[in-house]
Amino acid sequence: MPAGSILVADDDAAIRTVLNQALSRAGYEVRSTGNAATLWRWVSQGEGDLVITDVVMPDENAFDLLPRIKKLRPNLPVLVMSAQNTFLTAIRASERGAYEYLPKPFDLKELIAIVGRALAEPKERPRTVAKQDDMESIPLIGRSVAMQEIYRLVARLMQTDLTVMISGESGTGKELVARALHDYGKRRGGQFVAINMAAIPRDLIESELFGHEKGAFTGANTRSTGRFEQAEGGTLFLDEIGDMPMEAQTRLLRVLQQGEYTTVGGRTAIKSDVRIVAATNKDLRILIQQGLFREDLFFRLNVVPLRLPPLRERSEDIPDLIRHFFAQAEREGLPEKHLDQAALDRLKRYRWPGNVRELENLARRLAALYPQDTITASVIDAELSHPATPAAEKPPSEESLSAAVEHNLTRYFASFDNGLPPPGLYLRILKEIEYPLLSQALAVTRGNQIRAADLLGLNRNTLRKKIRDLDIQVIRTSG
Repeated sequence: MPAGSILVADDDAAIRTVLNQALSRAGYEVRSTGNAATLWRWVSQGEGDLVITDVVMPDENAFDLLPRIKKLRPNLPVLVMSAQNTFLTAIRASERGAYEYLPKPFDLKELIAIVGRALAEPKERPRTVAKQDDMESIPLIGRSVAMQEIYRLVARLMQTDLTVMISGESGTGKELVARALHDYGKRRGGQFVAINMAAIPRDLIESELFGHEKGAFTGANTRSTGRFEQAEGGTLFLDEIGDMPMEAQTRLLRVLQQGEYTTVGGRTAIKSDVRIVAATNKDLRILIQQGLFREDLFFRLNVVPLRLPPLRERSEDIPDLIRHFFAQAEREGLPEKHLDQAALDRLKRYRWPGNVRELENLARRLAALYPQDTITASVIDAELSHPATPAAEKPPSEESLSAAVEHNLTRYFASFDNGLPPPGLYLRILKEIEYPLLSQALAVTRGNQIRAADLLGLNRNTLRKKIRDLDIQVIRTSG
């Protein structure tokens, strides 16, 4: 007896042949076709225990066919294959009721395993289709194997309330993944609330998370709501969870265990309906060994671990990423830019210590500061070879810092026809010059952040946050 009947639809005869042979050897009965019309006829007649279909077929797109299949036979598992290996493809497949999404080329052993799992537990997984306009703005970019795994996992997790732990180096896009889980999941109607543990004074974290009552501590003149209350019904993103103090860890554990919390200074338990997504760029297991992180909290947070690869592990995604960032800059009023092949090759060889965030900052500088339409390898070499001032070199003076700022602004304004950017772009101007401005100020002060903050007229904590957000390497020098 066959293990089950499988319907295969793909306009590529070679793929149909490979799937037919592999599935038949695994004990399944297989029928294959090169068009959507035949597949729909078979499904309508009640044939097949499972469907494997390509997205693009000559007569109809599988994403248009899927809702009809799910309406007619909601318990029929459908596996979607596609060579359009983007996050949007994975999300569309998930939103339209696909059991699984497989990027081409796929691994036959993995496909056979998925087929077996789907047939063992066939069930409908209800979903709400996201608006097309919303889905076009999905921020995750890349076609590498590593990113395909991320897309598939995010697509599976969207319609659940499972707690997710996102790990990865600084700048890999952990908050983007957290936002995707929220924006395209069943909690999209609620708020997405983010809190960075490293950016808040340790003695204020509990108040920030859980709120406080009037008079709870010195300076608490009114009642204040916390992030848990703000995120009720939605998602709370706990960034840099490894920096959370032990006292706050204990209170967070209670929320995860009992589903309730109390405000600082309060006595009444408050029920919580919040999905938790945490993120870290540290190894929490090492922090546990050092007594800095609760092991029981780690296991509560690490229900579904999701590791984001550093950019150096997916350099094949750099062309797509740089095009995306250039297009984004163009929509904001900056000139259109392209890279020649030598420049792209140079980007692929770079190690990217600041990951995707560093690449985005580079793209914005290239769009804002260089007049030529096509960026060459020599420009990339110059941009990527700006180390911090070595101890043996004389750092720039405050006068040279002022001159550098004036030079950058002059080049920026010169990129517009009338010498002025479109209205509303002045905040963007500030962002474009922040990186070189802060870098120069730190060079002037030989890495002394207190002196640099005074020179720039910034609060010290603000300067530290900008250094971290922009991935500026600070090297102290003597003298």
